[in-house]
Amino acid sequence: MFSKPPQTGEFERAALPHVNELYRTAFRLLGDGARAEDVVQETYLQAWKSFARFEPGTNCRAWLFKILVNTIHHHRRNWFNLRRVKDSQEILEQTAVCTAPVPQGIAQEEILRALDGLPADYRAAVLLADVEEFSYKEIAGMLELPVGTVMSRLSRGRKLLRAQLSELARSYGIGPANQDAKEGSA
Repeated sequence: MFSKPPQTGEFERAALPHVNELYRTAFRLLGDGARAEDVVQETYLQAWKSFARFEPGTNCRAWLFKILVNTIHHHRRNWFNLRRVKDSQEILEQTAVCTAPVPQGIAQEEILRALDGLPADYRAAVLLADVEEFSYKEIAGMLELPVGTVMSRLSRGRKLLRAQLSELARSYGIGPANQDAKEGSA
């Protein structure tokens, strides 16, 4: 079955340090903790099965993320017609927090909610580039897209995210209006 027998110790040293990053990205892309756990578990199963073909010294993290992205695409095809309105309601209820009347900044939950509002293709590119810090070339390889398409999706995704967060910041009194007031008093 394997071209060379997989070594458990080598696999654990190379692959297991990335489990939290994979889960975080899967959760952000899927919006469901249970599904994210399933996808990460399947990613590691596929990685274990293919570890004999993994070339030591190459980027194991990028290799695992490539497997994760492919696994998510596979699962999305299976989940495509399922509506998760109930799950979405429960997630919103679990993450709702009481905020101060005049917050000092935008809460992490609001940033994540804005990120979740991006189209899936843009969200994947933004997460891989800005959260996981992969290069354009690595993202292009993971998503099986030309580098130019990755750059375009990143640009559009960041623009949409910036617009959403700018509106939110202005509603809190954060942004250009505050800057003008500070400059006038200085």
